[in-house]
Amino acid sequence: MNIYEEFGVTPIINLWGTGTMVGGSIMAPSVVNAMVEASKACAKVDELQAAASRVIAEVTGAEAGIVTCGAAAALTMGTAACLTGLDVGRMERLPDTSGMPNEVIMARDQRCAFDHAIRAAGAVIVEVGYNESLTGAMRPVETWEFEAAINERTAAIALILYAWDPKKERQLAEVGALARRCGVPLLVDAAGSVPPVDNLRRFVAAGADLVAFSGGKGIRGPQNTGILCGRRDLIAAAALQQIDACGFSHTWNPPETLVPKDKLAGQPRQGIGRAHKVSKEALIGLLVRLRELTKEKTIEEARHMQALLDKIVRSISGLPFVSTAIEHPAESGSGAVPSLKIKIDPAGLGQDAFAISMKLRNGSPRLWVNEKNLPDHTLVITAICLDEALADIVGQRLKAVLSGND
Repeated sequence: MNIYEEFGVTPIINLWGTGTMVGGSIMAPSVVNAMVEASKACAKVDELQAAASRVIAEVTGAEAGIVTCGAAAALTMGTAACLTGLDVGRMERLPDTSGMPNEVIMARDQRCAFDHAIRAAGAVIVEVGYNESLTGAMRPVETWEFEAAINERTAAIALILYAWDPKKERQLAEVGALARRCGVPLLVDAAGSVPPVDNLRRFVAAGADLVAFSGGKGIRGPQNTGILCGRRDLIAAAALQQIDACGFSHTWNPPETLVPKDKLAGQPRQGIGRAHKVSKEALIGLLVRLRELTKEKTIEEARHMQALLDKIVRSISGLPFVSTAIEHPAESGSGAVPSLKIKIDPAGLGQDAFAISMKLRNGSPRLWVNEKNLPDHTLVITAICLDEALADIVGQRLKAVLSGND
């Protein structure tokens, strides 16, 4: 019996990917070992965040950074920083933003559930662009549309990119240039954009003032961690609203590399980021992972994942009404996580992809495939949470279900 079963929970084999709902990715052993070691002693969290800032700056090219409790928290803290700057009076008021610039400009086609994290800080989202889905002529919002929405109430522009798409390169560059020209901070959600590891530097280099990444997902640090990196003053504002600053003001002495105490009117107390605090163990785990996350490392890991997917393909090779294809193959050298697409002929199999997914989910062991392409009769599988033994189990189970023997 494993630890999940002790509490009455049947574990799953996660073929979905890094989604939070299925437990995220499996942490690298080095991360787990670091977290165990960190749990055996205490350290001041502001000093840990100052150390994190140095590491994050090195890997992202940003001026500074902090660890948050997930990418959504990074969006909330980044928004809070744009709303308050280093004004501790405004920090005390959030999420009440009456009487201060509180508008965050977003493209209509990027509105999604994740923008809850932006609104949670007290921001009012201003949409630009049109919904052209009825004409079938979807287009990215143009730069002039962002510019036309900027006024004295504008606190930031937000681009919700999540997983990097090269088609967004032009928009990122042009909106970044616009933000600099108008003196408006640009906040980018790049939560699922790593790997490839080069993307850690892409958004700051393109002009983003703040960038949010997931520390779990493809980075494979602790699932409940995130990264907020960018301009030093905005990172300081975010840190001040996340770190516990209780105590007497005359003994409060935060690290100078993280917090410019001389620029503050007073000592902030419990900011809006109190709900987003990060444990010392998770913080250390993420830093260890970032330190080892080279391009060569991600390419090596992608090759291992591809080998596991190839093993699964061999298990179901030759089955009628079934075809397979690898997306983001390891041979590309990008380090991106490869995935296996299994396309079925529902008429030939006598069952559609939804039925197959449910059989896999409800059987033993429980297999959770990615459902994004089920309407196209396709199962999507990633191997980021697999090892050799699990890949064998997955291959056998898929073969049984796809051949009608389960």
